[in-house]
Amino acid sequence: MSPLNKPDEFDVESLRRKVSEMRASEEKEAGAVLNPFARQIAQQFRETSYSPSLLVGLIRLTEFAAILIVGLIVDLIYGATEMSLSRLVIITFGSAITLLLLQIANTYQIPSLRSANRTLKRVLITWAFGFVLTNLALSFAAGGWVPVTGLIVWFSVSCVVLAAERQAIALGIRHWARNGVMERRAVIVGGGEPAKQLVRALERQSDNDIRICGIFDDRNSDRSPTVVAGYPKLGTFAELVEFSRLARIDMLIIALPASAEQRILQLLRKLWVLPVDIRLAAHANRLRFRPRAYSHVGTVPMFDIFDKPIRDWDSVAKRIFDIVFAVFAIACLWPVMLAAGIAVKLSSKGPMLFRQKRHGFNNEIINVLKFRSMYTSMSDQTAIKAVTKGDPRVTPVGRFLRKSSIDELPQLFNVLKGELSLVGPRPHAVSAQTGERRYVDVVEGYFARHRVKPGVTGWAQINGLRGELDSDEKIRARTAHDLDYIENWSILFDLKILFLTPIRLLNTDNAY
Repeated sequence: MSPLNKPDEFDVESLRRKVSEMRASEEKEAGAVLNPFARQIAQQFRETSYSPSLLVGLIRLTEFAAILIVGLIVDLIYGATEMSLSRLVIITFGSAITLLLLQIANTYQIPSLRSANRTLKRVLITWAFGFVLTNLALSFAAGGWVPVTGLIVWFSVSCVVLAAERQAIALGIRHWARNGVMERRAVIVGGGEPAKQLVRALERQSDNDIRICGIFDDRNSDRSPTVVAGYPKLGTFAELVEFSRLARIDMLIIALPASAEQRILQLLRKLWVLPVDIRLAAHANRLRFRPRAYSHVGTVPMFDIFDKPIRDWDSVAKRIFDIVFAVFAIACLWPVMLAAGIAVKLSSKGPMLFRQKRHGFNNEIINVLKFRSMYTSMSDQTAIKAVTKGDPRVTPVGRFLRKSSIDELPQLFNVLKGELSLVGPRPHAVSAQTGERRYVDVVEGYFARHRVKPGVTGWAQINGLRGELDSDEKIRARTAHDLDYIENWSILFDLKILFLTPIRLLNTDNAY
């Protein structure tokens, strides 16, 4: 029996392995040109949206800070003695406990946040309970705290702040929902009756944050209508990849029965390279699997096939990491960068910096900065011809800059602009190739590297895969390391790569 048809559980890992095998065994299909109507729709979703989980997290942090700050101010004004470390710890802990109680009371659900008046009583009662627990802890651990007046002020001011903040949030959520800021954008993959049932099931969710952007299906209008439950069919499966790259899509929901294994596998082989969540709708499936096999959109069950890498708070943490370390690096290395720029200008005619178009996140084209290392008359914007050992196009100064990787230092400014990350798959030039073939023609699924931002350094580079890619084996090995990095990313992994980079740069065998 196929893994997709086991009645006791859905084997997602087996499905992923099959996708991998198909990627390795089948030839790459040429991407389809997106039809004008679908392109017009995609342009409407070019602006970035923010997931509800990210915004709810910001709301939690705001309320924690509000309760804590009011408590600390009251302690400073009304405290019988100077603030002690124990009182500071207890007030902070009490604010965190209040936040936990608000979470348990379901006050951070989107419907609750949207209806501030209806949930205000619950919020204030929860705050009162957290307030009592905090003051009991202060009385026992800190030997008394502030007079009754101070307690009344802290409780009353926090009530006013929470009430005002909840009203502002409710207005904000309604505004963000209207303007498409707070939503998860989804495309239905597959049409006909299964897609119609899925749309209706999603529309019945009171806290639904899914915005359906369209439907894609390969079947003709006889088997798959051009409009399903009010949503247009925008094109074929082959066009879906291009649409998802143009639009800021968060989720692809496959509306096919789990029994259609071969069709699902063919789809996943095309779609896995995209930086989106891929879900298989299970609402209409007659088979019932174990509860742990499902995730849910509201009450609509889904199978999680692939997840978007480095998402929500992980993306925030990585961005903060990038900014902090990029600023630190620029502050430390500016004399080296200044000396390199002067050397480039004095050694040969032409600009100090070289800008090259490369593939960035989700295949977007970005301009990557480098110190110019070639003679201007011989420079190659396309990178079709890779730099080789003893290449006459490279200046003497440029040869030193390339060997030491100093030529890459201007990319720290790409990091600050948000085009690059400090650590990630290295961005390749748009027309880069090995021999007479482009990288995408050598490695099936090559563009899956672009599911995250490219980096100034990466896992492949510190493992010796640096410099010229003059063989199929080298590009395959680099891509494998890049995909391994994406699957296993963490802040600690980034730190490891970042701190190993200067050590591994001492090996200059493949840098020229």
